[in-house]
Amino acid sequence: MPRYTVHVRGEWLAVPCRDAQLTVGWLGREAIKRYVKNKPDNGGFASVDDVRFLVRRCKGLGLLDDEDPLQVALEDNEFVEVVIEGDAMSPDFIPSQPEGVYLYSKYREPEKYIALDGDSLTTEDLVNLGKGHYKIKLTPTAEKKVQKSREVIDSIIKEKTVVYGITTGFGKFARTIIPVNKLEELQVNLVRSHSSGVGKPLIPERCRMLLALRINVLAKGYSGISLETLKQVIEVFNASCLPYVPEKGTVGASGDLAPLSHLALGLIGEGKMWSPKSGWADAKYVLEAHGLKPVVLKPKEGLALINGTQMITSLGCEAVERASAIARQADIVAALTLEVLKGTTKAFDTDIHAVRPHRGQVEVAFRFRSLLDSDHHPSEIAESHRFCDRVQDAYTLRCCPQVHGVVNDTIAFVKNIITTELNSATDNPMVFASRGETISGGNFHGEYPAKALDYLAIGVHELAAISERRIERLCNPSLSELPAFLVAEGGLNSGFMIAHCTAAALVSENKALCHPSSVDSLSTSAATEDHVSMGGWAARKALRVIEHVEQVLAIELLAACQGIEFLRPLRTTTPLEKVYDLVRSVVRPWIKDRFMAPDIEAAHRLLLEQKVWEVAAPYIEKYRMEHIPESRPVSPTAFSLEFLHKNFIKIPESGDL
Repeated sequence: MPRYTVHVRGEWLAVPCRDAQLTVGWLGREAIKRYVKNKPDNGGFASVDDVRFLVRRCKGLGLLDDEDPLQVALEDNEFVEVVIEGDAMSPDFIPSQPEGVYLYSKYREPEKYIALDGDSLTTEDLVNLGKGHYKIKLTPTAEKKVQKSREVIDSIIKEKTVVYGITTGFGKFARTIIPVNKLEELQVNLVRSHSSGVGKPLIPERCRMLLALRINVLAKGYSGISLETLKQVIEVFNASCLPYVPEKGTVGASGDLAPLSHLALGLIGEGKMWSPKSGWADAKYVLEAHGLKPVVLKPKEGLALINGTQMITSLGCEAVERASAIARQADIVAALTLEVLKGTTKAFDTDIHAVRPHRGQVEVAFRFRSLLDSDHHPSEIAESHRFCDRVQDAYTLRCCPQVHGVVNDTIAFVKNIITTELNSATDNPMVFASRGETISGGNFHGEYPAKALDYLAIGVHELAAISERRIERLCNPSLSELPAFLVAEGGLNSGFMIAHCTAAALVSENKALCHPSSVDSLSTSAATEDHVSMGGWAARKALRVIEHVEQVLAIELLAACQGIEFLRPLRTTTPLEKVYDLVRSVVRPWIKDRFMAPDIEAAHRLLLEQKVWEVAAPYIEKYRMEHIPESRPVSPTAFSLEFLHKNFIKIPESGDL
């Protein structure tokens, strides 16, 4: 018998349908009848038959025709909403689709798998898991480690040994012994009581990353979870059933308890859950719609699911990958600005950087040479001022290798810490099957990723700080020798005047966001957890800082391309012309004032999708092959040829240049 899950005024109702020829209108009316059935005031309706309503799918919010037969309009177990005419939606109402769901509008169930063993997950892997590119399976070795770990827990329960979190309460209640017949209830109570976060839910990408990372940590075999339960969790991930996880509430020790508890709450069929099929609904209905059963927690399993630094680390993983992407592209944007401002390439000379050989600095200087070398890529713009009397450029142009370089080195440092954290056991207590015992420790403390992500925010922010100053030089006619604010008929048109103000506002906001959260600590849990990392905020604000950096560089990219319009018919180097062509494929030149926000968003999207890097990278790598001996070390932050080939980026032949 077909059944539908219907949302009416905040309640979810399961409505069976004995006759598939019944209509959408019947389903809506039947759902309202069930809604008012137990309401003392009849739900506020004088008569259910007089209620006017619309029915729409939860997925995509498409309106349904009341007269369409259910068997034609809906699939079995589909989720729908009944919207009653006259109801005003609360601003706090959880929408059917979370913020950012446009990323899932083209969701296709992945066919490929990543095998997790708890030891070899990379930041790139986790980001791809977040994007829904892969399903998860365990390696045979991981399965054996999980089983052996669980045997230790079963032995503890059988022997009635007193062990923290297994046969005792938690935190301040660590000395309270729990009866054997209450051990499963203990785990459920733990998950429920600790699900106390607030704020917006994580978007699907981030929730998938969080769930995938917790699976990876459990696969290490030090958590004591049963293989049966872990495989259930993996099935939930592979079905893209994502619990409602508020972004706020963790202090980063003992682990990310609140967000991971919300994650576990959905797994046991409580709270809200989202999937591409259902939108937001009660977790039990979402699981059932995908043929899944709620997890029934065994002793220790609630604690195994919620104790760790995975919220900090998964968000930190996204931050590191986005920071890497924007740092690479910042060099390209800055090189384009230097061309427009008729700067010199002498400051990027190999010998200058050889005597101060920081790896990031050397790499950035190399990228500038690869993009601006007139002997390799003739530039009519550079040739036009070859014999000018300018000796040197402003710091914002001349010192890019030094400023951008340390950002690259900062990212490399942070990535190393985050990668270690991805593959670390962060539970308490730890289960050591080889010793047949559990040991209480402090691996749940988030200080490592918290400090690293504070450092990342401070480092990456500098890309925006120096970019904003270059935007000022582009817009200021006394510095650029270009029309004021990069527009013709200044006065009638304002051009990039306020775009520069936006960049300045973002840079100023970043200055506050760069204050490190990990310098703070507040004692919690009745002074049992008396030092915490505040790593959740470190991760969230690092992402905000990086987003602002991307937006500032998007504005600089637009401004530099607009500057080129006033230098035509002169052309810049081949790789920078390719960048210009890319931008012009989504944003046309500014002839007169127009709505600018969509242009900034389009340029931001190019940077987010790494399109700017993709068009320039082949030229950078070809230049590397021709100018760097194989014996010379290359910065770990540089993209390798192996990566380029793997991602199908074509290295140009010499004739293409």
